[in-house]
Amino acid sequence: MTFRWYGADDCIPLAYIKQIPNMSGVVTAVYDTPVGEVWEKEKIKKLKSMCDAAALEMEVIESVPVHEDIKSGKPSRDRYIENYAHTILNLGEAGVKCVCYNFMPVFDWLRTDLKKRAPDGSTGLSYDHAELLKLDPKNLHLPGWDESYTADELYGLLEEYKSVTHEKLFDNLVYFLKGIMPACDKANVNMAIHPDDPPWDMFGLPRIVTGQESYEKITKAVPNVHNGFTFCTGSLGASRDNDLVSMAKKYAKRIYFAHIRQIKFDNEKDFTETGHFTGAGDLDIIGIVRALVNGGFDGYVRPDHGRNIWGEDGKPGYGLFDRALGAAYLNGLFEAIQKE
Repeated sequence: MTFRWYGADDCIPLAYIKQIPNMSGVVTAVYDTPVGEVWEKEKIKKLKSMCDAAALEMEVIESVPVHEDIKSGKPSRDRYIENYAHTILNLGEAGVKCVCYNFMPVFDWLRTDLKKRAPDGSTGLSYDHAELLKLDPKNLHLPGWDESYTADELYGLLEEYKSVTHEKLFDNLVYFLKGIMPACDKANVNMAIHPDDPPWDMFGLPRIVTGQESYEKITKAVPNVHNGFTFCTGSLGASRDNDLVSMAKKYAKRIYFAHIRQIKFDNEKDFTETGHFTGAGDLDIIGIVRALVNGGFDGYVRPDHGRNIWGEDGKPGYGLFDRALGAAYLNGLFEAIQKE
């Protein structure tokens, strides 16, 4: 059981995280290195020393970002892949065993409201597809999105990706994975790709990690055991086409990291993130955990996006209280199912 922690600037102290029952480690990253550059050993060591001091493992990194030149297949990608492999070696030397990453072009996860109020007074992340479609992709201001691109840079990226099809993006993913697998073999580090969130195309940009067919293609193209998945129930579950229980059991041994969270559909595509409890939403959390256990899952788990509750005004999705409740609930499910 692990907990996302945003480093020394996180408002949640490691001492609080340690107090959550059965919490063995944190999921963190080096945040001050430009995308595409090598993570220096000293920075990794400093981060690990903070975790060690709190008696929390630092065995999962989320994430080492993939440079856009790799995703779009530019000639410069080889240098960035080499840097990425170097970072993997440095992380492995520090005891890291799993790297969560994504291959979403330009945008990471997308929501339209970070503080949708529930009847009980809690607030959580939500997605409204019609509202998203109204936005101008050349002048975006999205809740939670890192607006590090200038308007011109964003326009340039969107123009570059017009020539990148789903097939080309997938080929670029395979090229990247084949380039870093030797480093993963040497460092014994598992790569765990995060599904697209939500799992459908956005603003004309292709998305290729959306469900079971994607999992099949990825494992077939790069069968190396270090090539695996981050099983995010909220991301995959946003598509009604995905049978999460079936996927969890089938790929349990290639799932190295599980993000477990709950969503409730407002209609066919719109959804709101709720508390982790199975009855709080539309995902079969109990069934998913049972499928993971019965399938032989032996990876890392973290309670994913939580609500803001009890007056907490934390980072949207990443407050302390609701994620701690989520961890306790998941602990109970895993313990009970493992003893069945």
